[in-house]
Amino acid sequence: MSSNTKSPDNKADSAIPAFYKLSIPERVRAVRDKGFLSSQDFKSLLSGEHTLSLQNADRMIENVVGVLGLPVGLAPNFLINGKDYVVPLAVEEPSIVAALSSAAKIARKAGGYTVESTDPVLIGQIQVVDVPHTSRAKLKLLERKQEVINLANSLHPRMVARGGGAKDLEVILHPAGHSNMEMLVVHLLVDTRDAMGANLVNTMCEGVASLIEGISGGRVFLRILSNLTDRALVRGSVSIPPGLLAGRGFAGESVRDGIIIASQFAAIDPYRAATHNKGIMNGVDAVALATGNDWRAIEAAAHAYAARGSRYTSLTRWYADDEGNLVGEIDMPMKVGIVGGPLQTNPTVALNLRMLNVSRATELAEVMGIVGLAQNFSALRALATDGIQQGHMTLHARSVATAAGATPDIFPVVVDRLVESGEIKIWKAQEIIKGLSGPMATDDPSEEELAHLDLAAGHGKIILLGEHAVVYGSHAIAAAVPLAVRARVQDGEDGVTLIVPRWGVEQRLHRDADKRQSFERPAGVILEKLGLLEKPMRIEVYSDIPRAMGLGGSAAVAVAIIRALDRHYDLALSDEDVNNLAFECERVAHGTPSGVDNTVATFGKAMVYQRNRSPAFTDLEIGAPMRFVIGMTGIESLTAGMVAQVRKAWENNKRVYNRVFKGVDGLTLQAIDAIRKGDLEQLGDLMNVCQGLLNSLRVSSWELEELIHLARDNGALGAKLTGGGGGGSMIALCPDDSEKVIQAIRAAGYQATEVVVE
Repeated sequence: MSSNTKSPDNKADSAIPAFYKLSIPERVRAVRDKGFLSSQDFKSLLSGEHTLSLQNADRMIENVVGVLGLPVGLAPNFLINGKDYVVPLAVEEPSIVAALSSAAKIARKAGGYTVESTDPVLIGQIQVVDVPHTSRAKLKLLERKQEVINLANSLHPRMVARGGGAKDLEVILHPAGHSNMEMLVVHLLVDTRDAMGANLVNTMCEGVASLIEGISGGRVFLRILSNLTDRALVRGSVSIPPGLLAGRGFAGESVRDGIIIASQFAAIDPYRAATHNKGIMNGVDAVALATGNDWRAIEAAAHAYAARGSRYTSLTRWYADDEGNLVGEIDMPMKVGIVGGPLQTNPTVALNLRMLNVSRATELAEVMGIVGLAQNFSALRALATDGIQQGHMTLHARSVATAAGATPDIFPVVVDRLVESGEIKIWKAQEIIKGLSGPMATDDPSEEELAHLDLAAGHGKIILLGEHAVVYGSHAIAAAVPLAVRARVQDGEDGVTLIVPRWGVEQRLHRDADKRQSFERPAGVILEKLGLLEKPMRIEVYSDIPRAMGLGGSAAVAVAIIRALDRHYDLALSDEDVNNLAFECERVAHGTPSGVDNTVATFGKAMVYQRNRSPAFTDLEIGAPMRFVIGMTGIESLTAGMVAQVRKAWENNKRVYNRVFKGVDGLTLQAIDAIRKGDLEQLGDLMNVCQGLLNSLRVSSWELEELIHLARDNGALGAKLTGGGGGGSMIALCPDDSEKVIQAIRAAGYQATEVVVE
């Protein structure tokens, strides 16, 4: 590796205070005054003369009808190997330029970036087929490789004179394919100096094809360059003291640790790595476009390089050194050019390269690699603070759960319990995995255990009968799902942080109510009503209820948070106070709630509800324990949307729909009597008939119907959807063999859990 960016004669200073506040002419003037623009380029930028004309565009590609413009922004503050740069970026996304400028400013205070690169080697591939003896051919080609190299170089003597040209030859044997014959591939390694070199390498491959055929005894088929440019690498790094990372209400050490945790997640999880690397390329591609380089080839090389091992992984690495500094490193292929066609036809490209002041292609590659590292830093810093929904604790728990081998069915439970335990370690994750038997498993801690853990609880709910018809005055039966949500409040350093590991939420509560995201709003309402919005705190919520599954998750979360705040701040709230405040949260979440969810979440009982009756809720006497299996489709469904759908149909045909609602009400009243008597067989029959009526309302789905039939076929006395429908969940009454139903549901790819109502 060698460094090419040191330039002791460069006296320009790229630190331009408040650059973003200046007008366009003022920015251009500031860059000129700093020494990055000549007088001619200064005039060209101000006048717009640098813009690509239609005539020049017509010489670049075929069938030209117009020119697409992209903003060109400048990222100042870059200090790389002791040299200052303002980096041109052709990009339409507004956050990229600002993020790079901010990252460069922080790194500058820490001494800047260091980077090195290899020679700009491009690989030409020559595919040889029908080789009679591949091993013998390989030996012959290697014996005569200098002859092949000399022939290749004779085709481009000027490149050789500049220190480039073909440097080496490799021979690869690939296993037999459909032809049952090994494939022989010759790699011609060419140093293209300051050119990107694609045409040059292709010409060399064409020129040596006949000689390779003669030596190998085979037939040359494809001869073309490879865009996996893993012989042209850049490796950059930066070291930042924690003190420079502090801000937005976060301590520097906290930001450092968050960046490291997010980096670890990308290193082990290909789904995260893809987004992580995309962020890197946000910066790299913008420089590639601004300097006329082939961003498609650069993208292909980067992602192929990231996938070179056993799995796709990240191109960067972040860790803490012995002094506690945050260290970032990037290692990626970067084959670019600073001479060639685009420079001769697009004047903006030439201007940008002059402003960037790079003397060699490898220097441009190094700058682009550092831009990728800087962009990655900004993205991870946002993750570690309050810029993006997921924060570092949940990310860390997810990466640890993955590393410990948590399977998809228990993964959310493991993440939840890791955060709850405070021991986000692989050994703890393995201990949790060992103790779990399946998805949705819960500890069902007692009230004493909850108090010991400083946790407060809220209940989820299932609707046994009466959904949708209840809106039109019918009765409904709701029952609590025991201890479905737990919450804890701890003192914080600044602001309010809301953490729900199961839902992938770790978010600082926005002070401006209008800017809060959907999951923030109920928490904001609670804190405002209780006068706690200015208290720094951390609210942790551990939910066994998936979102939008018709199980009362939002109300249960609200109740758990209210009770956790009550416990932490000694508010002396009554159950009625909790219920009323949870209802306010439901209004924020759903618009016009019935009050069923928050009431069941608060009191944890089985209840009968009827609108416009006083009291609307009455306790339901239960004659015998009722064992239900809850089957979840995994398809999120918003109750408000399904209610609106039914209302529209009712308005178009009130006579028919009123009869359906009356039928549902009649079944519900019979079910109340059956539950009081403990007649589970009758209850099951009533559930089955009720599902038919709900299906006629078009609130079921094929996934719900599949779950219902699976339950009935495996011994359930009755099964129906619960809640709004359109997805969400179904309940099956299984007094005898609930495990058989659960196994059947899981075998079909759905989630299932068991609850007992008594």
